Parts: sequence; C-alpha cells; structure tokens
Amino acid sequence: MNPRTALITGASSGIGEAFAEVFTAEGFDLVITARREHRLRAVADRLVQRYARHVQVIAADLSERDAPARLCREIADRGLTVDVLVNNAGYGVPGAFTASEWARHEALLQVMVVAPAELTRRLLPGMVDRGYGRIINVASLAALVPAPAGHTLYAACKALVVKFSESLSNEVARSGVRVTALCPGFTRSEFHDVTGTRATVAQLPRWLWMDAAAVARQGFEASMAGIPVCVPGRVNRTIARLVRCLPRPVVLALVRRTAWRYRKA
Repeated sequence: MNPRTALITGASSGIGEAFAEVFTAEGFDLVITARREHRLRAVADRLVQRYARHVQVIAADLSERDAPARLCREIADRGLTVDVLVNNAGYGVPGAFTASEWARHEALLQVMVVAPAELTRRLLPGMVDRGYGRIINVASLAALVPAPAGHTLYAACKALVVKFSESLSNEVARSGVRVTALCPGFTRSEFHDVTGTRATVAQLPRWLWMDAAAVARQGFEASMAGIPVCVPGRVNRTIARLVRCLPRPVVLALVRRTAWRYRKA
C-alpha cells in the first residue's frame, strides 16, 4: 500500500512542527505549509533524514483569501492525495478589540476560521470517496472556558472550530472520516513570542504548561481513535471539567480576577 499523506498547516514551529514529527514517525508522508519557507525546509530536511519519509514543502500565507484554493491546486498539480488534514495555523491579536485596525482582525478570521473551513471543504470529498480520512482542527482550551478581556476574537474563533468539528464529526461518522478538535492549554511554542505576551505569561506556574510534542501526540492518538474533542493534559482536562461543573457566575468572577495579570489590556 502507498503511504498516506498528511497536510499540516502552520508546520514551521510549535504544535504544527510537532505534528509533522508525529505523523512522519508513524509512517505518513507529509505536505507542510506555513509562511516561512526557510523554516519549513529546515523542518523537512530534518524529518527526511530521521524518518526517510517524503516531505513536500509549500509556502503559503493563509491570511490571503485565495491561499487555500492555491494550496489545494498545488497539491493536486504535484499528484498528491491528502488523507489527513491538520488545521493548525493560527495566532492571536493581543490587546483590546478597538486597539487594532479591522484589517488585522479580518486577517485573523481568515487564518483561524475561513481557511480551515475552506481547506476542509475542498479536501473532505476525496476522503469520503476513498473511505478514509482524518481531520484535526487545533482549537484551544480557551474555547471551553469563559473568555477574558484581550485577544478578543481568539477564543471566539476557537469556540467556532470546536462546534464545527463536533458537527462535522457527526455528519461524516459513517464515511470512514474522523474529525477531532484538539483543545490544548498553555503550550511551549512561539505563540506568545509572536503576540508579544511572552513576559506576561511567563508568570504562570510551570505546571500549567505542556510541551508541543505531548500535545501533538495526544492529538494524533485522539484522531486515530475518532474522538471528536480532545483536551490534552490532566490539568487542562481538570480545568475543563471544573468550568462545566461550577456555577457560571463563580467561573466568570475567577476569570475576571486572574486573567488581567496575563493579558495585555
């Protein structure tokens, strides 16, 4: 049998790079994409050398409206078939909602909501036809807890990703395709460097953090098992359960008291 191929967005660092490692270690070929081509090629070279898998690099900026269509055309032109889609690309816009111009928020929505939905819509029919597919949408623990001030659209986007994944999982349940929303908490990656909040979140206790490799491994296993929503890490799962069990006013009060320390106003 030909090896299956996984397409991973935002694969130049962090959770995306960790997913690339997991899938190649499990015998998959890859198509990896992100904006930084030089970083992608460094990841590809390392994985090819370590695992002897085929790793294709396609640089793309998913904030551009036609990027998902161009990416899928390039994949087809290379004669590749995507069996697994990992929608991982994402970032946050720190600060108050009105502190940034609309164009910045629009780009965020394009990367975090529109691009994952469009890539899924373009690649899902082939998965259904072949009777096999896995889609991992990287969401966040932020989607499952009350949203604090700052990064105003981030949690909202991730909440949409969770609901989208749950609905699609039910829709394709009998097709051989499995859809998983992965909801990590604080993860050691470049995310907070990009948003300029590294010094702020560094105040958080160490036990709240997970390594990207552990997050990706648990996401992979959940996807292969067909679990619709995966919260990796015992601490994160405990937080998610407490939020569901405690009275809403209590949870909101806790969020208001503590979140301001770790968010830009």
